[in-house]
Amino acid sequence: MTTIDSDYLLSNINKKSSSSTNNTSLGKDEFLKILMKQVQNQDPLNPVDDKEFISQMATFSSLEQMMNLNTTMTKFVDYQDPFTTYVNWIGKDVSWSEGQDGKEQTGKVSSVKHSKGEYFLVLEDGKEISPWNVTSVGQTSK
Repeated sequence: MTTIDSDYLLSNINKKSSSSTNNTSLGKDEFLKILMKQVQNQDPLNPVDDKEFISQMATFSSLEQMMNLNTTMTKFVDYQDPFTTYVNWIGKDVSWSEGQDGKEQTGKVSSVKHSKGEYFLVLEDGKEISPWNVTSVGQTSK
């Protein structure tokens, strides 16, 4: 009986998880189907070694856990609130450009404000700017 090379399967499954448009690589469903076909079509006089089967099932289990972790981490990164990034700008100089003239201005961030679903940087002079207009963030010049 031919065994499935776990390194080959893992590399192909990892390719699939990173590129959903490639339909030629194996996923966890295909891995399980191949494993079940292997068991169903084994030679009755020379059955698959139980240790080998357990090893392949462990590989499948590890693969499934890695894919679930990858999905969870992707969701976590996608849902990160930018608030923590903006809070790190407090006490730093920011440069931004706004308006039709596009003239660059600089100011020191004193706080972060959240209003009506949007974040604003509040500068020392009380001016509020959108973080989307910021072109650079740097240490305060002394």
